[in-house]
Amino acid sequence: MPDPQRILVRLPNPLGDVVMATPTLRALRRAHPRAVLVAQGLPHHEGLLRGNPHLDGFLPVRGRRPRDIWRRARVLRARGFDWAVVLPDSPRTALEPWLARIPRRAGYARDRLRRFLVTDPLSPPQENGRRVALSMIERYARITRRLGVPDAGPELELVVHDPERAHVAAWLSARGAADAALCLVAPGAAFGASKLWPPEHFAAACDGIARRFGLVPLILPAPNAEELAIAREVALRAKEPCLLVDEPGDLEDLKAFVERASLVLCNDTGPRHVAVALGRPVVTVMGPTDPRHTDHLLERQRVLREPVECSPCGLPVCPIDHRCMARLAPARAIEAAAELLAG
Repeated sequence: MPDPQRILVRLPNPLGDVVMATPTLRALRRAHPRAVLVAQGLPHHEGLLRGNPHLDGFLPVRGRRPRDIWRRARVLRARGFDWAVVLPDSPRTALEPWLARIPRRAGYARDRLRRFLVTDPLSPPQENGRRVALSMIERYARITRRLGVPDAGPELELVVHDPERAHVAAWLSARGAADAALCLVAPGAAFGASKLWPPEHFAAACDGIARRFGLVPLILPAPNAEELAIAREVALRAKEPCLLVDEPGDLEDLKAFVERASLVLCNDTGPRHVAVALGRPVVTVMGPTDPRHTDHLLERQRVLREPVECSPCGLPVCPIDHRCMARLAPARAIEAAAELLAG
């Protein structure tokens, strides 16, 4: 089969999963350096991946109505892609490349419909007939291996640009923190309430990190009302001075703030993976999610979990007392920060 001239990569929707897909982009580029490599994903992911040296373009996904799907399929058809690397599992993400008649379409097939929509199907990872969690980096690499693409390393890649660096520097300078050593704190999560460490725990950890290491907590929510409310509560409960980004920007700003930090403290959510990609030490508090999905590149990470019988449950909302997060003491985060900062 001839080498592909145009390759489409359908990205996953979660922010962290997009970051964990960057080794896949690198592997495709190294295997096919002359091919045009285009990513397709949610509009705000374009800023996240801007500057990625392996990409030649980005196609935004807007709308889920049938006419939106048909419109995107026509665009894909007109672009003349040879391959579609479909990283998410949903039938809809495989439907558009099928409608576009892309000759080779690779992805996982957990049901008959997906198996029909892709030409190179993979069964989800299993052991003894049961599905198992797998590092997302490895999970995506299995798709490209099916296409004959060798791995190109597990490292995550993001690029920060000078205008965003200057914006963050100006923001800090205006608040008298131009030279401050920062602990970036991301207390939100898009998955659901079960992923959220209680605001009072975040506040106590911020206080301990500020007193022990001299880092100024910088609380950065996503640009939505729910996360902003959580961030304000953390700032209100903290006893030590902290900075609150009360008008959060886009993902370009997030990258620049993370790059500026000496330490990141967060739930198991997107900023964790941004921190790993940018080489920042990160303390992650984890409750309902399976750690095997992100069991990689742990040298500069500390992933804290509470040993309760119901975790990981994978539920967006805890049906009982949220013990996996409520019992995870702030002192553990402070000690984890000490380990990382000492290193």
